[in-house]
Amino acid sequence: MELALIRWLPGQVRVLAYFPNLILISAFLGLGIGCLRAKKRSLLWLWPLSLATLFGCFFALSHVVFTHDPESEQLWLLYFDLPRDAPVVEGVHLPIILAFILSAISFIPLGQFIAKRLNTFSKYSSSLWGYSWDILGSLLGVVGFAMVCFLQQFPVTWFAIVFVVGLVLFLPKKRLLLVYVPGALLCLGIVVLAEKAAYYSPYYSINTDRDPATSGEAGFFVMTNGSYHQKAISLRRAKETTSEWHRKLKHGYHLPFDQLKKPARRVLVLGAGTGNDVAVLLDHGAESIDAVEIDPLILEIGRKYHPDRPYDSPRVRTINTDARQHLNSCDEKYDLIVFGTLDSTTKLSALSNVRLDNFVYTLEGMQAACDCLTPDGGMVLYFAVAKNYIEDHLLGAIVSAFGQFPAGYSGEFGMFTRIYMLGPAFSHMRGDLVQYEEKFFNEILPTIEVPTDDWPYLYLRSRGVNNFYLSLMAIFAGLAVIGVFLVSREMRASVAKFSKIDFEMFLFGTAFLLIETKFITAMNLVWGATWLTSAVVFGSVLSMILLATIVMKLKPLRWWLAVAGLLLTLLATYFVPPHFLLCHNSLVKLVLSVFFVGMPVFFASACFALRFRDRAHVDLAFGWNLLGAVAGGLMEFFSMAVGLKALSLVAIAAYLGVVWLVFRRNP
Repeated sequence: MELALIRWLPGQVRVLAYFPNLILISAFLGLGIGCLRAKKRSLLWLWPLSLATLFGCFFALSHVVFTHDPESEQLWLLYFDLPRDAPVVEGVHLPIILAFILSAISFIPLGQFIAKRLNTFSKYSSSLWGYSWDILGSLLGVVGFAMVCFLQQFPVTWFAIVFVVGLVLFLPKKRLLLVYVPGALLCLGIVVLAEKAAYYSPYYSINTDRDPATSGEAGFFVMTNGSYHQKAISLRRAKETTSEWHRKLKHGYHLPFDQLKKPARRVLVLGAGTGNDVAVLLDHGAESIDAVEIDPLILEIGRKYHPDRPYDSPRVRTINTDARQHLNSCDEKYDLIVFGTLDSTTKLSALSNVRLDNFVYTLEGMQAACDCLTPDGGMVLYFAVAKNYIEDHLLGAIVSAFGQFPAGYSGEFGMFTRIYMLGPAFSHMRGDLVQYEEKFFNEILPTIEVPTDDWPYLYLRSRGVNNFYLSLMAIFAGLAVIGVFLVSREMRASVAKFSKIDFEMFLFGTAFLLIETKFITAMNLVWGATWLTSAVVFGSVLSMILLATIVMKLKPLRWWLAVAGLLLTLLATYFVPPHFLLCHNSLVKLVLSVFFVGMPVFFASACFALRFRDRAHVDLAFGWNLLGAVAGGLMEFFSMAVGLKALSLVAIAAYLGVVWLVFRRNP
């Protein structure tokens, strides 16, 4: 259900594509509140009704234009699928806060059910066995959702599966079926009614402005989550230009290749999309083109319907992977590397504020591109620059990696505003740049916050958590506190008596979400920022938690041995950068990755299991643990100020806090 909401809600209100972690945090909050209500009357009847409210609300909001002040962070909110007279609301706080509240409410009945079952296991068997079944269910959920994404199923299928599985919770209470069945049907009806997409890829809901099969030479727009993403259009030089916009676009696409010293033989295109860049390169006589595109469905749409049919050429090899992953594993040299208009409108994962494209535009990403060039090769980068500081970040990464200032063109080229060219292939264009280059290196570059793999926030003005994100953090934290205190007398009592707060469980939740965030970003650097990587990492983490929990039940480790293993492996992951895991042997890389992620997760889960099994009130303990995860999710925003690597130190500090609490009780 959580994964389905993370995918469906951005298709209705596109700003939510930039905040998938808010659904994750709200799910933890709802589950935590539900756990705290374990001893109270069942709220299962609320589940289908709360989901219907959530669906209905966001179906209504899908017809509203929400604007955003780009000073906080550049968000591409382009409402191509709405009429010109659609209502306009300034600011994006309303849909974000509504999604958080309504999503959290929908998870409360499930959290209560989990806690009741944990109490039952604690009474008749062991809370660890109950927790193991819970983790196994989560693992099956991740695998199941990965399968429906792979099969490109529509949201009605996702939620139908959720409701069919959820039926098991209601079968023992036949009377509640009178609420559940109509509520589930109402939800599915709203999902069908709200559907606007023609396709679903693993990353986006996708639509086109006209049927690609009948659009002919005019081409067609591709929209993701309702926002303009790209246009597939004929760009051959011999093709007559039909409009001023088309003329500018064609001129921009061909401009850098007209400047080459000699035609490029072997070319790499990153962010190939539906094939515009590939078509232009074929028109310029490229002999061999590797076209890399992360979204398999966009690649397939281009293969079938692009007016120039570039992917039909025997000179083109399509590669469905992440651009950075291809650069990292590149064992070939290219005469030319082309960065297409490679900017995403979604996040890397539900655990991170990093966007899908951010690791491409870092210092390390540019260095990887430089390493893949032949001695006389060159690089071309197209980009739609919306703010000067974004261009500064880009130039900082490029110049730091290549050691030279790029030649370039600025203008309105239809789908991009900047063209950067550098490398020996464009050395004849440097001219007066040499004089400016010295000034840039000495005076300007030191003032630029260059994006790196540790701080990959291309679209943020500078390091720090700006007022926009601080306000969201304060609102979410406030809602969490209010929600917890309203529903749980025990929580109010435990806070009133400070010693009653289960700080151990809270810190376990905080620390674990932080290290999970660290690992999902690290593995995306090692294996590529693809949906499959995220699914495999989530599955691996859950599998390791399950294994550790079962081991702790059958043959538990000593507490201090588990703690030592946890701290040592976390320190190792802090000091060993992800690129040390890169190697051409996939088996070796897999073994290193499993050790990198698996060992800290195993020991963290072992420590948690050793403390959780002795809890007298497992419902309260699990509730505090989930609320700690809420805190960890909010603390992830601080990576915008301190970088991703520092999250490991915060997690280590939280685990040391647990060690101190245990030592105080058992000196």
